[in-house]
Amino acid sequence: MSRKLGLTALSAVAALTLAACGGEGAGSNNNTEDAAPEDLSIGVSMPTQTSERWIADGNAVKEQLEAKGYEVDLQYAGDDIPTQTQQIDQMITQGADALIIAAIDGTALGSQLQAAADEGIPVISYDRLIRDSENVDFYVSFDNFKVGVAQGNALLTGLGLPTEDNPEGTATGPFNIELFAGSLDDNNAFFFFDGAMSVLQPLIDDGTLVVKSGQTEIEQVATLRWQQETAQRRMEDLLTSTYNDGSRVDGVLSPYDGLSRGIITALSNNGYGPTIDSGAQPMPIVTGQDAEIASVKLIADGVQSSTIFKDTRLLAEQAVIAAEAFLEGEEPEANNTEDYDNGVKVVPSYLLDIVTVFADDIQAELVDTGYWTAEEVEAGQAE
Repeated sequence: MSRKLGLTALSAVAALTLAACGGEGAGSNNNTEDAAPEDLSIGVSMPTQTSERWIADGNAVKEQLEAKGYEVDLQYAGDDIPTQTQQIDQMITQGADALIIAAIDGTALGSQLQAAADEGIPVISYDRLIRDSENVDFYVSFDNFKVGVAQGNALLTGLGLPTEDNPEGTATGPFNIELFAGSLDDNNAFFFFDGAMSVLQPLIDDGTLVVKSGQTEIEQVATLRWQQETAQRRMEDLLTSTYNDGSRVDGVLSPYDGLSRGIITALSNNGYGPTIDSGAQPMPIVTGQDAEIASVKLIADGVQSSTIFKDTRLLAEQAVIAAEAFLEGEEPEANNTEDYDNGVKVVPSYLLDIVTVFADDIQAELVDTGYWTAEEVEAGQAE
């Protein structure tokens, strides 16, 4: 017993010695509560620059943090998991005081998060929940199940079917639809799909909606890395294999604008167009998400039906609020402490609301709020 106590005492002394000898830099278990923002560094890891949405997120987080005086290390990983892990490792070794991470693969950062925890660095999971680690301190996102519900309802509204938001719908069906989902390594993809299917499944069951391909499971309809080209190829394959008998596609559930544009390209190449007057079959109702400017233009032109607007400025603001709270030795305010289980723990979360945008909503929701200008919508590209 005395030997064990002696070893414990020695261990405690060694721990205190290591703490005292720890680096002076940020992120080395130092107390940040009394530090000025300009003396603190925050690492921001974003998945890719191939999506304008993630560019907007990265810029918004960086600008808002810098406006408060923090030093910011913003890195994009090019949708490459090893690159993201290396970038986060570097942020830790270079002395980050906090990390804001939008993961490419929500299960691939275990060792990085452990290293951050060992250094006392709080980790904020940004929009995509990081899974299978206890070292996720906070999650900021939108209510992703509601995103899926909104997409399901937008599909029904576009088809003219009645919904709670559109009780005047008079169509009866049956309508042929196809389903697309996001990347299986992104936890959000499951929330989006489950939310949408909570709306669509009853109508599939009663025959109002017909998934002609028979592909209704998320594993069948997922799109690795949310790639536009992958969605286009799958839509082309569906048209060749399932709709070569003269039947038409009436609607497509797409969870993201990039996928929507790939789907629309495949449909356009196979004789679908925005108006009957063009000599093509009417373009199916295609949903989306993120209000990317190219898709907003398509919505304005009557090609894509809708998108879900998630204001990245507000999401960035919540990430900044959470980081600031941690650095001041406080706990960020959470408005959801039940739903976001990452496989190891329920992560305290702050969830934001979303807006469904059809053509008639572009002015009020996107232009008047300053998210896009009228000129950008007209051109279909950001200035």
